[in-house]
Amino acid sequence: MYDAILVPTDGSEHAGRAARQAGYLAELFDATVHLLSVVDVQAAAGAFNAGGVDKAFTDRLEAEGERAVEAAEAEMAGVDAVRTAVVRGRPDKVILNYADENDVDLVVMGTHGRTGLTRYVAGSVTERVLRLSDVPVLTVRATDEGEAGGYEEVLVPTDGSEYAEAAVDHGLAVAEAAGARVHAVNVVDLGGMTASATYGLPEDIIARIEADGEEATDEVASRARERGLEAVTDVRRGSAARTLLDYVDREDIDLVVMGTAGRTGLDRYLLGSTTEGLVRRSEAPVLAVNARNRTSESSKSKSE
Repeated sequence: MYDAILVPTDGSEHAGRAARQAGYLAELFDATVHLLSVVDVQAAAGAFNAGGVDKAFTDRLEAEGERAVEAAEAEMAGVDAVRTAVVRGRPDKVILNYADENDVDLVVMGTHGRTGLTRYVAGSVTERVLRLSDVPVLTVRATDEGEAGGYEEVLVPTDGSEYAEAAVDHGLAVAEAAGARVHAVNVVDLGGMTASATYGLPEDIIARIEADGEEATDEVASRARERGLEAVTDVRRGSAARTLLDYVDREDIDLVVMGTAGRTGLDRYLLGSTTEGLVRRSEAPVLAVNARNRTSESSKSKSE
């Protein structure tokens, strides 16, 4: 599943946790890890950039970048193949270009950088990479659960859509490699389906929606069991993001794997904000799988 894993790093604690996650996955899949530090001279110089910066300034930034990749490499004791690079440019562009040019299969990033901003993802480099990456992005928050102690419980939310389906293969592959139990969960978000708070859906329609959810989760569980994995299913009513976050906490989930769009059909890069909500607040790492390419290819084949 993963042959090349990219870890952008700035030497922060958050990046260190991401490196440990990447190292664990690299061992599971015998993958090469690429450690990348991006030197953003313009951002570092700030107002002083108007008059240009001298070589000593850029040399210092690049030296910091070298130290960042060295620190991340120290977390890779069990990984056989590690490559490092320090590149100048705007971080999100450099990361995306590097991933494309080096045939990267997975990007692993912390949700904070050295800025210390309290906004976990919004407006950050991580958010832009999540939006635009053609390969899955694993995000790691700075929590104890962000440490890579092994995956025993893997949550795969599903609504039966092609967007969710794009993530299932990844979730099952990771679970199989780690020997984890798979949790296939569907959330019936009735609040998002009604035009107003005073109008409720008829019970027969709700029952049909829940039946669809059961069918979707049973399909994921069946595929997991075909791989010899233990699997459980659950269909719940509630706010999608809040319900999934509660499930993560209650079931001690180690990893969430989900698509970046859902049945709404909205052209929003982060799933009607369900995936965004998990990325921002989940105690467990979140592997977001971009379904744009899969769904566009499927639509093209159907039209032909």
